[in-house]
Amino acid sequence: MKYLNLSLLVALILSASSCGTVRTLPVQDSSFVEVRIEREIRIDTAYVQLPVISDRVEVQDTVSVLENRFAKSEAMVSGGRLSHSLATKAVREPVQVQTELVYRDSLVWRDRIVEKPVEVERKLTAWERFKLAAGGYACMLALALLTLFFIHIISNLKTFKL
Repeated sequence: MKYLNLSLLVALILSASSCGTVRTLPVQDSSFVEVRIEREIRIDTAYVQLPVISDRVEVQDTVSVLENRFAKSEAMVSGGRLSHSLATKAVREPVQVQTELVYRDSLVWRDRIVEKPVEVERKLTAWERFKLAAGGYACMLALALLTLFFIHIISNLKTFKL
């Protein structure tokens, strides 16, 4: 009886130390979307095209002044009258404009397991192929039975006296 308890303890220890791979499977597909919005205000320079404007005035005086910063002026005296003309030039005038730039970006985060095939360095030996086919539990069961068999033989030898 003492040897039977010992053999059960040895079988339990051997079965607990069997080899195996443990892989935890993901419970759920965890994914979330992150949206980023950035606003930026830039001050740009835009050019405004001024239209061509023409103006003319006649006076009875000897002096006439027409002035414009975009104009071309010509004065002429004929028949006792002073004739003065003013014509604007086609000029591009810079104007500062505030522009709001909005950057929207969305990122999708997803956790997943990607399995890739791995090249092996060598082929499996006959013992390794047997372990894969029979499994570690079958090997432990055979080892436990073999241990019990040897314990049974040893206990019979002690009872046999010469």
